[in-house]
Amino acid sequence: MKSLFDFLDKSVSPYHAVSEASKLLEQGGFRQLQETEKWKISAGGRYYVTRNQSSIVAFTVPEKKICQYHMTASHSDSPTFRIKKSRSEDKYYAKAEVEGYGGMIMSSWFDRPLTFAGRIAMRTSDGIETKCVAADKDVFVIPNLAIHFNRDINKGYSYNPQIDLQPIYGGGDGDLQKLIASVSGVSEENIIDTDLVLAVRQKAGKIGACDEFFMAPRIDDLACAYTTLHGFLEAEGKAEDTANIWCMFDNEEVGSGTRQGAKSDFLPIVLGRLENAVNMTLEDAERARSGSFLISADNAHATHPNLPAKSDSEFPVILNKGIVVKYNASQKYTTTGITAAVFSELCEKHEIPVQKFANRADVPGGSTLGNLLSQQLSIPMLDIGLPQLAMHSAVETAGCMDISYMERAAKAFYESAVSQKKDGSWRL
Repeated sequence: MKSLFDFLDKSVSPYHAVSEASKLLEQGGFRQLQETEKWKISAGGRYYVTRNQSSIVAFTVPEKKICQYHMTASHSDSPTFRIKKSRSEDKYYAKAEVEGYGGMIMSSWFDRPLTFAGRIAMRTSDGIETKCVAADKDVFVIPNLAIHFNRDINKGYSYNPQIDLQPIYGGGDGDLQKLIASVSGVSEENIIDTDLVLAVRQKAGKIGACDEFFMAPRIDDLACAYTTLHGFLEAEGKAEDTANIWCMFDNEEVGSGTRQGAKSDFLPIVLGRLENAVNMTLEDAERARSGSFLISADNAHATHPNLPAKSDSEFPVILNKGIVVKYNASQKYTTTGITAAVFSELCEKHEIPVQKFANRADVPGGSTLGNLLSQQLSIPMLDIGLPQLAMHSAVETAGCMDISYMERAAKAFYESAVSQKKDGSWRL
């Protein structure tokens, strides 16, 4: 849990999440490849590649010919507010202008310490370079309106983000540009542009009478990203003909339809370049992909203790009761009976509990990475997640035991012999 908390605390933006993941991969013997360079890949090698510094794909190359891939995918982004302008017009306060990114619970962002995080684009003697930045101090607050001025606030309120959710960061003489320059160590005149968001300052920590739960910002989906990465790094290469792949994509919260999103060509291109580098024919590549398995790991809704009627009573999802397999008749989740059976059998073999989630029939479900990835890559998939409460709140709640379950499941999957031998028939 300590290493997870460290990852959550440091991954204050997608750029930071990729940076932290890269450090862990390099500690595990992985070497970075650049999309702009020729790839030199050898059997037994470990590699990773990033795109936009906010998405990352890591892979191992088996000693023998690649016969299948074992993949997990998660996402690096969380709902937040993008800083559009470092200073907006205000007579009395230093006030930034922001707009919402993703579908956050707006009320959860009020009256809590916030900072800025992301990257800057800076001028250099050779051109332009980027740098991750994050202020290690409380900078912003989005103040609530006192109840005396809105007596009906507790009856519900429709927030206007352009009016209600603009943060202040000081008195009239506050200067955010100077602070950004100071934090980054780059002079103001050399900062050309920025990709900055608001980040919650609260640290991850355990709660509960027996420390059974934890609270943190960005649990969705960095908890899945970290646990699948941990399992990926811990897995031993027991299947000599399997290439293990770990992915973390940006922009899931806004539809994934970007150059670095799950709906992009990032993963197909990485696979194609890997296959080309190890001299696989088109026939070899298509056979390997058809025999492969991909787990889309994005968190799941636990049944709310105060509002259980919002969930289907036939599918209760409880914190610390296991990994959640997600089903949806409209195929917002990619889970099928056969892919669920493969994963469930794998988990049963390793004594890892599994829960099932399905929306009420009168409630439309959300979507995730899987169904968007499947538009780019025809590989059998299923959607799973860690159960959590208050999804898309500024601070969320999840179960400590479930972290162990997901890490163990990812490790078991990456070490397994799972593959499709013919349509509808699987080896475990």
